[in-house]
Amino acid sequence: MRPPDRSGLSGVALGRQFRWLWAAYATSAVGTWLAFDAFALIAIRVLDAGPTAVSMLAAVGLAAGAVVAVPLGPWVEFRRKRPVMVAMDLVRCAAVLSVPAAFAAGWLTFAQLLAVSAVVATADITFTAASGAYLKALVAPGDLLVANGRFESTAWTTTALGPPLGGVLIGLFGPVTTVVVNAISYLLSAAGLRAIGGTEEPPERTGTHRLRLHDVVEGWRHILTHPTLRPLFLNTVLVNSLIMATAPPLAVLMLADLGFTPWQYGLAFGVPCVGGLLGARLSRGLVTRFGRHRVMLTVGVLRPCWLLGLAFVHPGPTGLLLVVAVELAMITCFGVFNPVFATYRLHHTATDRVVRTLTAWSVTSKATTAATTALWGLLAGITSPRIAIAAAGVLILGTPFLLPRHDTDVRAGEAPDGVNGSGSGRRAGRW
Repeated sequence: MRPPDRSGLSGVALGRQFRWLWAAYATSAVGTWLAFDAFALIAIRVLDAGPTAVSMLAAVGLAAGAVVAVPLGPWVEFRRKRPVMVAMDLVRCAAVLSVPAAFAAGWLTFAQLLAVSAVVATADITFTAASGAYLKALVAPGDLLVANGRFESTAWTTTALGPPLGGVLIGLFGPVTTVVVNAISYLLSAAGLRAIGGTEEPPERTGTHRLRLHDVVEGWRHILTHPTLRPLFLNTVLVNSLIMATAPPLAVLMLADLGFTPWQYGLAFGVPCVGGLLGARLSRGLVTRFGRHRVMLTVGVLRPCWLLGLAFVHPGPTGLLLVVAVELAMITCFGVFNPVFATYRLHHTATDRVVRTLTAWSVTSKATTAATTALWGLLAGITSPRIAIAAAGVLILGTPFLLPRHDTDVRAGEAPDGVNGSGSGRRAGRW
């Protein structure tokens, strides 16, 4: 019997190397959420950008990053993952630091924000895919749902605290303050990854080392031919893209049209994240009691039911409370769903195709989000931000029909992963 891990949740010891990985993740997550929507705020308040331009800022960066990241998946698959993760942290640090440097010199332009967004998006996809494969090799199969829950809890904790504190920092010290903090967090994350130590064996590869079309499309082939991953893929990509597409119109609606301050805006999205923390803490117990598929299906249906409420935001305290209530309900569902879904995804992905599968998933998600965000920016510009949010809220109500109705593991006689030490899987890295 293993002693309890006093540094973590659920009483399971995952070892020193995992603690360093977790610390690096937490450091980066703090920086990311302190800088929540920092580029959008800079575009709105410094460069006087409107809803269409703000949406394009989010869309172009994601789209360019997705295109560049496509050939990187096969390249990362057959290399040691930790050096790739360190390199991506350093790339993101350098790119993000260029924004405050240009701002201080009076040279900051909208084009630079677009370029930095593209570089960061590319590094994000590459890092996320590499971190998924690295954690699957680092943590015992039966402990992966516990590890996922810890990352999810940390993510929602930092999400709850970061935006309100970031809003205060912006109010006190200016719009690029949190961007500097975010850059430093990437540097500290790289240092934490280096401190993990140990020897990571390079993956073995048979045949040619040249990049082939088969390697590039293998991730999509695996996803689209799997009876349960395919509907989950379609569902998660559409849900995430529709929710993310409402972020720029909502930022313009709250900050420009309704007169909310940056700290109020951050508070509206920070406080509800306690629901994500609660959901992540509950996910393993719910899976143990009700089964993975039932939990995933139930919260998968509940996730999209709340977005339409954001179309009714109005000025004043009651409008702020409305945003908080809607986000709290939605984020609690995500807190339960995310670790369960991502553990299932890795459970059904062979080790030698994890990076390509996660890259394909991230590339599709980011490309779809980019296209949807650009489209919703145009819709908000032609009509209004409120109408664009309402349209997304109505469309997302149809996404539960894409969820898988049956669990392939149950039909095959397998036990759910992550329960009583059986199975494997993890959530893709969220740095």
